[in-house]
Amino acid sequence: MNIKKSTGKKNSGPPPSKRKRTSGNSSAVGTSANSGVGLGSSRETEGKSKGLRYFSQKVCKRVEEKGHTSYNEVADELVDEFLAEFAGGSGFDEKNIRRRIYDALNVLEAVGIISKEKKEITWKGLPSSAHNDLEVLKRERNNRMTEIQRKRECLQKLLVQQVCFKNLVKRNKDREIQRHRDHSQGTAVDHRMTDQEKIPLPFIVVNTSSQAVVQCNMGPDRSDVLFTFSEPFEINDDIEILERMSLNKITAQELRSVCPPDIYDYCCEQNLLGDLLVDDPMASNAATS
Repeated sequence: MNIKKSTGKKNSGPPPSKRKRTSGNSSAVGTSANSGVGLGSSRETEGKSKGLRYFSQKVCKRVEEKGHTSYNEVADELVDEFLAEFAGGSGFDEKNIRRRIYDALNVLEAVGIISKEKKEITWKGLPSSAHNDLEVLKRERNNRMTEIQRKRECLQKLLVQQVCFKNLVKRNKDREIQRHRDHSQGTAVDHRMTDQEKIPLPFIVVNTSSQAVVQCNMGPDRSDVLFTFSEPFEINDDIEILERMSLNKITAQELRSVCPPDIYDYCCEQNLLGDLLVDDPMASNAATS
């Protein structure tokens, strides 16, 4: 009984298999007599645990600095650097370091950062997507220039449309004023003829040969119309017809009154008004007199 009791007191701690393993850092904070040994052991463990990525970065930097070098030169310099860094190299595996440097050089060669010709190593440079980026920027620039040109043409068409509509309204008003003037003067006026002279919007004009046979079918709701021509035909929208009637001309002063200043200045800079502008007859007469 007493023997069992005393034995239990000796083995009162946890079983060996359940003891917690302490790291190098914890040994460094132990007794003052072992603190230096613990620190050295921690640094050696850190040096041995360096991975291929770490060595690749070191080798890459060293080869980039030299431009042209060799394996022995790089390995000797890095080994000296590691030996100086990790407590004089106590327990340091130099062969392992050289093997990792060799592997790092193979990795850098595989990705095209360096080239190896026998024992000579040459720096080529880090991979860059500058060429691809330049091509992407060129394509984007071309696409944007194409889009700008398309919008310029669209702006020019809108200006023509605006001028045509303005002149058409003026034409219809002039016809109405003339009709009232004739009526006040007692002149016989054919109202049907006057109304026919007005041009309503929108409209389309279909042209074909006088010998052509045209069949027209309309849907039940009268929203769809189907034309069948026996001869070639041409369809013109209202703007094309108004242009043929020379309603697409305007003086600079009149255009300024219907066009925002910024748009007018931009159109002048881009030469978009050449086919629209005509000389002001009143200004011409004033200059002549």
